Amino acid sequence: MNCTQCPVSCGADRKNFAGACGVKGIKIAKYYLHPYEEPPVSFKNGSGCIFFCGCSLKCAFCQNFELSRNKRGKEITVNELADIFKELEDTGAENINLVNPTHYLNDIMGAIKLYRPKIPIVYNTHGYETEDAVRLASSFVDIWLTDLKFIDPALSARYTARADYAKYALPAIKLMAQKPLKMREDGKMLSGCIVRHLILPLAAYDSAEVVKFVSTLPKSVYFSLMSQYTPFGETEKFKELGRKITRREYEKALAAVREYGLENVFLQDFASAQEEYIPKWDY
Repeated sequence: MNCTQCPVSCGADRKNFAGACGVKGIKIAKYYLHPYEEPPVSFKNGSGCIFFCGCSLKCAFCQNFELSRNKRGKEITVNELADIFKELEDTGAENINLVNPTHYLNDIMGAIKLYRPKIPIVYNTHGYETEDAVRLASSFVDIWLTDLKFIDPALSARYTARADYAKYALPAIKLMAQKPLKMREDGKMLSGCIVRHLILPLAAYDSAEVVKFVSTLPKSVYFSLMSQYTPFGETEKFKELGRKITRREYEKALAAVREYGLENVFLQDFASAQEEYIPKWDY
């Protein structure tokens, strides 16, 4: 099958050859109960995260750089992926969290046909998605957990392999935002949409534009403002990415949240820039 799962639509036969994402087949680096997602997602026992390898977006500052560049990982089959769903569920995972799933959509759908988890399924994406892929994934996704990295195309052109990031991310996220919000009385999310945004050095102006966009989405959408940026990946090529964000940059993004009246908001403390959020990879 010629791969057209992400907006690059490279057409690679990924059963035999790597695509624009850098991988063929299914490759993962870790699966476990992850405690560091948003509170309604990790909840009490942790989110059952499966970290997929490869990525066509290729952010220079990727916090999971070794995975996105396919520098490590273990190849598995669709049957093994279905078994992982069940194993995570049996060990008490609050949900099945598909981290970086975009270029594995067909394989994930195949695994779900073999075993449909009885707990919510989280689609944890960078946001660089086609509307068709979102519609396909909607058949099994309970919670959309999406990044909105940039709106300014100059930033996506500078820091990723895809200058057209916002062209695809904005309409895709509008579709994700239609997911009805369902929260249990004890605070666990069963269904809904969370839009994440990581504040970058010298880019707080774009963070404000991201907040403005999120304010146009249904009120049921949660917004997660992250201050955890830590120099990682290929940041040595960009002088401005060699430092953490400043208090002033953080406050500027926070001011936009207040200005545009966002209500359902998760805020990372300014001092959250630590490497503890990056898991230790198993494969």
